[in-house]
Amino acid sequence: MELQKQSRILRASLIAAIVIVINLFFNYALSLVYKEPDYNTFCPNTAQVVTQITNQAQCVAAGGQWNENYYPPTPVTPDGKGAPTGYCDQQFMCRQGFETAQKTYDRNVFITLVLLGAIIVAIGNYLKGNQLISSALSLAGVLSFIIASMRYWSSADNLIKVIILGIALAILIYVAMKKFKN
Repeated sequence: MELQKQSRILRASLIAAIVIVINLFFNYALSLVYKEPDYNTFCPNTAQVVTQITNQAQCVAAGGQWNENYYPPTPVTPDGKGAPTGYCDQQFMCRQGFETAQKTYDRNVFITLVLLGAIIVAIGNYLKGNQLISSALSLAGVLSFIIASMRYWSSADNLIKVIILGIALAILIYVAMKKFKN
């Protein structure tokens, strides 16, 4: 009885290890092949002294976005000048470029991880000889779907989210029907 318990624990441990290592492999290999956008490439901060922009015209000319204060401004600052009526988000335009590149990157990583997950699930589904490897590969593929969805979920539009969920549901039902025909 004790030997069977140890055998089940060993099987579960091996399955968990294979699932984790396959997904670590996928994600690290992908990070080597496909580099994530770097914020500093889009918005380099080379100035040693950053001057405060206090009006809309200067802000827009610098590639920023002017934001009006929502609270009544202080009529006079301690140096005797009037307080600015808003503030400048100086990295607005460059950040837009970064966010667009990041969204494209997230989408491409999602597609790659879903494809790798589907391949692993298919291999696990058709591998008949070794139940442990078959189970580990199937679970690794499912975890790859989860990781891909979590990475892309915040960037995806609502229609894409529905499509992702529909595809995942279809794959899971298909695998369940193939594995458990009774």
